[in-house]
Amino acid sequence: MPEVETVSLGIWVAPAAAPKDKPSMGSAHFLEHMAFKGTARRSARDIVEEIEAVGGDINAATSVDSTGYYARVMPKDVPLALDILSDIILEPRFDSDELHRERDVILQEIAASLDSPEDIVYDFISEAAFPDQPVGRSILAPPRSVSRFDRAHLGAYLAAQYHAPNMVLAAAGAVDHAELLAEAERWLSALPEQASPQPQRAIYLGGTKQSDRPFEQTQLMLALEAPPYHHADYFAAQTLAGALGGGMSSRLFQEVRERRGLCYSVYAFSMGLTDSGMFIIHAAGAPDKADELFAVIRGELEQAAERGFAQAEVDRVKAQLKMGLLAGLESSSGRAEQLARHVLFHGRILSPRELIERIERVEVADLQAMLQRVLLSPLSLATVGPILNVARFEAVAGKFTVPASKAA
Repeated sequence: MPEVETVSLGIWVAPAAAPKDKPSMGSAHFLEHMAFKGTARRSARDIVEEIEAVGGDINAATSVDSTGYYARVMPKDVPLALDILSDIILEPRFDSDELHRERDVILQEIAASLDSPEDIVYDFISEAAFPDQPVGRSILAPPRSVSRFDRAHLGAYLAAQYHAPNMVLAAAGAVDHAELLAEAERWLSALPEQASPQPQRAIYLGGTKQSDRPFEQTQLMLALEAPPYHHADYFAAQTLAGALGGGMSSRLFQEVRERRGLCYSVYAFSMGLTDSGMFIIHAAGAPDKADELFAVIRGELEQAAERGFAQAEVDRVKAQLKMGLLAGLESSSGRAEQLARHVLFHGRILSPRELIERIERVEVADLQAMLQRVLLSPLSLATVGPILNVARFEAVAGKFTVPASKAA
């Protein structure tokens, strides 16, 4: 990126065979935390002081499908950044005192998420859609699981998961490829070369997960099965989500908020995974209007499945998708992460031109066909907060899926 004066770089790790035993839930997240708590060559303080001494920053994040360790530095400091990143990945110390302290930090992070109804409902919808599967479990794990983590557990997880075939080094900005390659060969050649076991296949099943904790609002999230990210219909699902709930001009926003005043925010998105995906709608409203909110959302979906969409709606969403794609690539960190994810999950880099062409290929009829298809999948439903008219709410849920004869 010739107009950029800094370099964003990172190492991304795709999950291999995820632990199937529930005590191992949260291993990736705990390991990510401990990576910054000291290595064979550096203390926790050394790590941050060395990177900040050159004006850089370093961080990490764990999601359902990857863990990323990344830094941003001046071009001359790329060797230092990659030295530190490789050090925390290959040689974490797992100091006992640091482990105990970080366990408490993670327990506080879990406690904070349990105070957030938005976080709870998102975990609930994943668990409802993919019950008893790694992809359906929270990356934070229950407190009882976190409390049992020890050095041996983290070391075993690192040895099993962090293999070269399911890791990608990516960089963007003022980066010299030959220099980056030389530094990679210097610092990362010790990674195990054998492939890790394949992760457990994600199978969408659907279900319900609810909590009546007394929050001021009732969080409602529903999901249906959507295409995985490598499927030919992936962008049709993305466009459908935009038309239904992708902005202030979307159908759900206009009907649910603007016309009826049932909630402050309502949105839809389609999340692709390796083997499956979720088409999700999220809204929050007053407990005494939860049944009406659900019914209006259902009605909008059913009407769109029957009548389809206008060309203007589809054109607007496609413009939004292209804008979001290109705007994201103006950030060196965003571009580095996109490169890594493409290689991890597609096996190659998809150029912006190819992505835009895929968006452009979506036709008006594709949205109606996609919606009809997702509505025939089992419903996943998550609610957090009280529901005053439970019987009416359950009646809406029981009639949610559009019969095949009606959707045809």
